[in-house]
Amino acid sequence: MMKPVQDISELEALYGTPGPAATEKVARRLTPEFRTWIECSRFCILSTVGPEGTDASPRGDRTPVVRELDAGTLALPDWQGNNRIDSLRNIVRDPRASLMFFVPGSNNVVRVNGRAFVTLDAELRESFEVNGKHPRSVIVLGIAEIYTQCARALMRAGLWEGRDESASLPTVGEILASLTDGRVGGKAYDEEWPHRAAGSMW
Repeated sequence: MMKPVQDISELEALYGTPGPAATEKVARRLTPEFRTWIECSRFCILSTVGPEGTDASPRGDRTPVVRELDAGTLALPDWQGNNRIDSLRNIVRDPRASLMFFVPGSNNVVRVNGRAFVTLDAELRESFEVNGKHPRSVIVLGIAEIYTQCARALMRAGLWEGRDESASLPTVGEILASLTDGRVGGKAYDEEWPHRAAGSMW
């Protein structure tokens, strides 16, 4: 049976002391460099925590995925999804949240940790209008920490090398059909999905 590590000092002895590039990279507000980075990001991962556990949700847009409200605050519109509202439920009950920003072609990642709330403010929602549509809610995140993430993970994965490795993956329709004994999903789901997505992107 594998033995879990239960003493942080054991990890610290194994990994040693991080260098200054790792310990002094944290900002508490947007700097000009971080602002430029985030304005170029159309995709991020939203991480939240709640009574049932943790949740990580991909968020993307055709323009910057978040908007700066001020140097210490970001706004993330909640566009059309699966309506599970896992992230929103978590934030309402526990404001701790993180955003991890990606830019295609860059192996660097920018992480923001902070506290968030969900708002239904009409003026803010309307300011995100796309093709006459508005998000039903907006997540507002106060920045506690913002810093770059080590590039090695994306480099090891070769994430931006242009390889298409999706051909051998099961489709979502196949996954759903397997989980529900064919009640949901299947070939019809996969065939209909591109048209349904195109009509409900925002």
